[in-house]
Amino acid sequence: MGWQQLVQDCRFTFIGIAWHVCIHTAPCDVVSGKTAYWTTRLTQGEPYRPIFIGVALVALFFAWRRIYRQAAACKPGEVCAIPQVRATYKLIFWIVAALVLVALGFPYVMPFFY
Repeated sequence: MGWQQLVQDCRFTFIGIAWHVCIHTAPCDVVSGKTAYWTTRLTQGEPYRPIFIGVALVALFFAWRRIYRQAAACKPGEVCAIPQVRATYKLIFWIVAALVLVALGFPYVMPFFY
């Protein structure tokens, strides 16, 4: 197990959590009634939505490819060779994938709540 790999994995986890918080803060505030001035200006990013969707799906593809690669690609003693770690990575991946799907579908489901 290399410390560089562990730091890189932690960095990607932090980036994913930060992205999730940034994306879901505004819709959660709107649903709960805690609107503010900045929530009214979120429509300015709407033209870039397909780009963000594409980036999210590409990132999920690369994460899937890295997580589900053969264990033989990992050297003995590395983090990815430990079965418990591999199972945890897979679980976290599918949780994040579900959250991304919720984020992608949220604008289409939200009109039903008005």
